[in-house]
Amino acid sequence: MSLSISLHLLAHAPAPGQVKPRLISALGEDGACDLQRLLVERALHLPVDGFQDRFLWLDEGPDEALGAMAEACGWAVVEQPAGDLGERMRRIATLGLCATDAVILIGNDSPALDGDYLQAACEALRERDVVLGPAEHGDYALLGLRRLDPSLFEAIPWGCEDVLPITCERLRRLGWKHCLLPCLWGVEGPEDLLRLSEVGICLR
Repeated sequence: MSLSISLHLLAHAPAPGQVKPRLISALGEDGACDLQRLLVERALHLPVDGFQDRFLWLDEGPDEALGAMAEACGWAVVEQPAGDLGERMRRIATLGLCATDAVILIGNDSPALDGDYLQAACEALRERDVVLGPAEHGDYALLGLRRLDPSLFEAIPWGCEDVLPITCERLRRLGWKHCLLPCLWGVEGPEDLLRLSEVGICLR
C-alpha cells in the first residue's frame, strides 16, 4: 500500500540557558546550547527522501543560520503551537493528517535515530495504525500515526518513564494496531555524553 507521509521534527530553538538544563552543570549554558544545535542539525540532515513534506517545529523562531540550513535541507520552518507537549503534538499531528495519509513525529534528542529507523517506521505504518520508537528513559523518540485520538496526548506525565506504557495501554483500549521499533538511547543528562562518540558527535 502506498502512503503519503509527512515528517515533523519538534525541537527547542538553541538558546543559552534555555535548552538541555540537565547538561548545563557539565557543559555550561553555551556548551549545552551548542549541543542542542548539533543535535538539531544532525536531525535536519537525515535521509528523508520518502516523505512528502518535512517540517521543523521550533518553540521559538530560529536564528538565521539554523533557518537557512533547514530550508537548504528541504524543511519548512514553523513555530510550534501553544500548549503542553501533548497538546502541541496533537495539533501538529492533526494538521499533518489533513495533508498526508500518515505523520511521523520525532525529536532531536536521539542521535541514533537514522534513515534506516525512519524507513522502518514508514514500512510499519503500511500495516499498522501507529508505530512507536521507544526511548531508554521510558518515553518515545518517534511517533507515527495514520489516525488520531485525543486520548493519546491528554493527561500524560511527559518526561517520565510511564509515557510509553500509558500510551500503549490507551492504544490497546482503542483497539488500534500498533508496533514498537527497537529502543533508542537519548541525550538527557551528563551520563549520556560519553555515548555521543558512537554516532560521530564530538564536543568541543
